[in-house]
Amino acid sequence: MSAQTRVRHWRRWLVIGIVGLGLAITGGPYLYFHVIQGAPPPPLVLSTPSSSSAANAALGTVAGDGVWTVTGDSVVGYRIKETLFGQSNEAVGRTGTITGSVTVSGTTVTDATFTVDMTTVQRDESRRDDQFRGRIMETSTYPTATFTLTDPIDLGSRPTEGTQVTVKATGRLTLHGVTRTVTFRLTGRYTGSIIQVTGSIPITFADWNISNPSFGPAQTEDHGVLEFLLDLTDK
Repeated sequence: MSAQTRVRHWRRWLVIGIVGLGLAITGGPYLYFHVIQGAPPPPLVLSTPSSSSAANAALGTVAGDGVWTVTGDSVVGYRIKETLFGQSNEAVGRTGTITGSVTVSGTTVTDATFTVDMTTVQRDESRRDDQFRGRIMETSTYPTATFTLTDPIDLGSRPTEGTQVTVKATGRLTLHGVTRTVTFRLTGRYTGSIIQVTGSIPITFADWNISNPSFGPAQTEDHGVLEFLLDLTDK
């Protein structure tokens, strides 16, 4: 093989290598997000009411007064938009380790307090969980997040089975050692056995002294949401 032929072969393989690297960089994240990892979990919403619940709504079955406590089916988590090598994705982490309760008196929610164990929040891979618990949320120093209702919530009417109600809530949220007043919308429904409540709270990281979650090639926005779906029982 002549020197000129060897140069042509070297150039051809160099071009193939560059093209292959480009495909790996652009196609790899697409393959990971859309094929290997799959779509992120959808936003938390109320469960679909049963036919019996819809029928009981017409009978005016209402939730009783008193303290309603969080059950083990409740979920709290985060949702953040991120970009990896041009591919858009949503980072979602969740936990079911939640305690707390609400107090209902007639048509009013008079009290509500919740505590979330931030050390148990998990995503789809441990490496990202290590970042979340380490430099981002520093859970060894700030292991919990809490919310306390400060203004009573007027429901307008007693919680009736099968009827969905959307209201605003105002309270004090403590996250990453910072406490701020937040106001957000929440939606609830009495199912006949539980009160289910869902909603989300916008979180701008700088407001809570939280480090931007961007890590290596994964770049995130400077904000996200704290989302929740709470099942409450009076048993």
